[in-house]
Amino acid sequence: MLIGSVIIVVGLAIRAAAAGHVVKDRELTITGPYAYTRHPLYSGSIIMATGFAVAARSVWVVLAMVVILFAIYLPVIRLEEYYLRGAYRERFDEYAQQVPMLLFRLTSFRRGASFSAERYWSNREYNALIGAALLMAALAVKARFWH
Repeated sequence: MLIGSVIIVVGLAIRAAAAGHVVKDRELTITGPYAYTRHPLYSGSIIMATGFAVAARSVWVVLAMVVILFAIYLPVIRLEEYYLRGAYRERFDEYAQQVPMLLFRLTSFRRGASFSAERYWSNREYNALIGAALLMAALAVKARFWH
């Protein structure tokens, strides 16, 4: 469960960093984690899901995560990219050519604005932390009493 927890914390950190940079519906965010991947919130969630699957040690959890990725995340990402391409046409096309959708670049696409705790809170990213803590607690209870 420790390895899974570490992976979850990495995903949470990526999500938190992204939430502290993004300005939704007002500008195309290309700094911070967005300089390495176009969808760091989703990438962080996928990393967290991987951590939960490792911690749960369950093939069913892995299968559920894969289904969620293909059935929910990929269609939502496509819709989001359609919106971004329409709203920020020239900038998004260049950005999309340089920055991977879910994987990470090894170097930064752009440097720019720094992390904003105010944006983190206004984007309500603390909900991911609360949810992760509750799921980890459930896994800890399962590990303690289910065997």
